[in-house]
Amino acid sequence: MSSDHRLRGLYAITSASLCADPARLVAAVEAALRGGVRLLQYRDKLGSPESREHGARLVLERCRAASVPLIVNDDLALAVRIGADGVHLGVGDGSLADARAVLGPSAIIGITCADSLARALAAEQGGASYVAFGAFFHSSTKPEAALLSIEQLRQARARLRLPICAIGGITPDRAPALVAAGADCVAAVDGVFGAADPERAARAYAAAFAV
Repeated sequence: MSSDHRLRGLYAITSASLCADPARLVAAVEAALRGGVRLLQYRDKLGSPESREHGARLVLERCRAASVPLIVNDDLALAVRIGADGVHLGVGDGSLADARAVLGPSAIIGITCADSLARALAAEQGGASYVAFGAFFHSSTKPEAALLSIEQLRQARARLRLPICAIGGITPDRAPALVAAGADCVAAVDGVFGAADPERAARAYAAAFAV
């Protein structure tokens, strides 16, 4: 398990459907933060560079007020411009070594590993802050993703020292089993930001870490 308190708990990831409306984005982020989000990722694959930066800055302001780290999805340059706490890199989204050199030793750098333990081990060796495995369940965000079993998560936990984030179709009732199997974080997109009440949804996820 992680010794870094920033990397344990609910990891909320913004939905692109929110990002086009700054008022909705801010309201949802504020609600999720009140609900107990421990790490927040700004993810907008659809907006223009200008709108993405504007949205990221709005989210960063709310995260700073709540003392919650903000991670930028797949865009090292944007993370640098706004002074985010880190970046998350998917497969083919840039070099871990380059990101670490640019952001410095204290930045949070996450690496998508899908179902690859080998990629996770390489990320650990390369200085990643955490690795993300998934999908564990069918997900509307990445419907094509291969599914992992909880046993694969246990095997990864036995081999890795750095924090593990579980992602993909995770609902509040599914989260406790993943935490028990070794996940330091569980990530949610629609589970939080697609909910009618993001604060209540976040509280339901956070309860998996209360034991």
